[in-house]
Amino acid sequence: MTLRASLHLDPARVVAPVSRRTFGSFVEHMGRCVYGGIYEPSHPSADADGFRQDVLSLVREMGVSLVRYPGGNFVSGYRWEDGIGPVESRPVRRDLAWHSLETNEVGIDEFMRWAAQAGVEVMYALNLGTRGVQEALDVHEYLNQPEGTHLSDRRGGKPYGISMFCLGNEMDGPWQTGHKTAHEYGRLAAETARALRSAEPGLELIACGSSNSAMPTFGAWEATVLELAYDAVDYISAHAYYEPLDGDLASFLASAVDMDHFVTSVTATADSVAARLKSKKRINISFDEWNVWYLSRFQNAPTPTEWEVAPRVIEDHYNVTDAVVVGSLLISLLRHSDRVTAACQAQLVNVIAPIRAESSGPAWRQTTFHPFALTSRLATGEVLDIQIDSPTYATPRFGDVPVIDAVATHEPGSLTVFAVNRSQNEPTELTFSVGGAPELAEAWLLADADPTATNTQENPDRVIPQPFEDITIDGDTIRVTLPPIAWAAIRLTT
Repeated sequence: MTLRASLHLDPARVVAPVSRRTFGSFVEHMGRCVYGGIYEPSHPSADADGFRQDVLSLVREMGVSLVRYPGGNFVSGYRWEDGIGPVESRPVRRDLAWHSLETNEVGIDEFMRWAAQAGVEVMYALNLGTRGVQEALDVHEYLNQPEGTHLSDRRGGKPYGISMFCLGNEMDGPWQTGHKTAHEYGRLAAETARALRSAEPGLELIACGSSNSAMPTFGAWEATVLELAYDAVDYISAHAYYEPLDGDLASFLASAVDMDHFVTSVTATADSVAARLKSKKRINISFDEWNVWYLSRFQNAPTPTEWEVAPRVIEDHYNVTDAVVVGSLLISLLRHSDRVTAACQAQLVNVIAPIRAESSGPAWRQTTFHPFALTSRLATGEVLDIQIDSPTYATPRFGDVPVIDAVATHEPGSLTVFAVNRSQNEPTELTFSVGGAPELAEAWLLADADPTATNTQENPDRVIPQPFEDITIDGDTIRVTLPPIAWAAIRLTT
């Protein structure tokens, strides 16, 4: 049985321009993301700075625009000054967040050289767990202050010009080193933000929002923090990870329903605070951690007894279904481009990552690499406010949800539709109309007869997007048939 759904598109109904910052990623000093991921001096492809060029090539191919650094939970115990100066004199420290040893071989200067090679903007996260206002000012001085001060002269060379700063990480979480109440954190975030603006008025500052929408303080945390820091910050962060729990694949495929709820709840809270404060300013969302993560496996693992450098941590192997969910989460982020103007998939290499790399071995694309790379390349112009008429299916977590989810982007002369079929068993025919005489420019389908198929070191191209051929154009009407558990990108010239 083939299900049927339709989209209603109007290029005049615009949500917002596509933000390139939507296609951000995340590099944390965690597991093998840095050491053995982006950095491996002994690797055959490594450059003079020790950075793997095979990994860099994949980062560029993936279309990453922005990278959040250096954490994550790691940052809440990080001393940034450990990572500057001669490498041989840098201290080795304990990382309490991931129970490992940090050698500090890669610090600010090394990472900024990597970012320049990758062609990405850096979102820098500040330690507000074990540190505070003065340390934030110090690292800002090192990063951005022109020469002539103590810390800028230690840097040498031109300022790095970082404009986005995270005011801590997941400070609502009891697991966080330096965890605070909403009131404690809101006061500290406001004080830090005002001090940073005294140093550089044009910075874009991100206050910590909830670590996930299931936190008992969700909503109340955002309200308290923003009441204290509203005029001093520009963004509130959001973090969300998804996995199939107890075999509930139906809800997992509908994970974007939770992401939509997260965004609308946080924006409603922010706007409510603005109304109470009589502020005309609008706070946006930095969704600076999101991904599929089999978190329950990590939580059920025993705590390490040894302190190791770059241990293997949460190196999840992603399958076709995971990639379809990642594609659907990108649809959600684009749909909310009027308020979500920055986002970072966590993380970039090895650790719950779209890119895998083996020491002294190859690097390859996981299944989740592909919807990210194609969406980054094809989502251009403006996001359209579309209507979806779709049959629904039942989920234990979210009730009845649409089988089809989709978003469209438009610029003069072209239109791209990104769509996902959440049905596990039925193909779905999707129909939509566009003005003029559309022609197919390109179309890609990510699906497989085996939704558990993965890419491996031995078979790195087992799952790749295929040219999508089940498309017909009749006048201005387009019909496509999506197989079960599928993600597609369709670009038309108009």
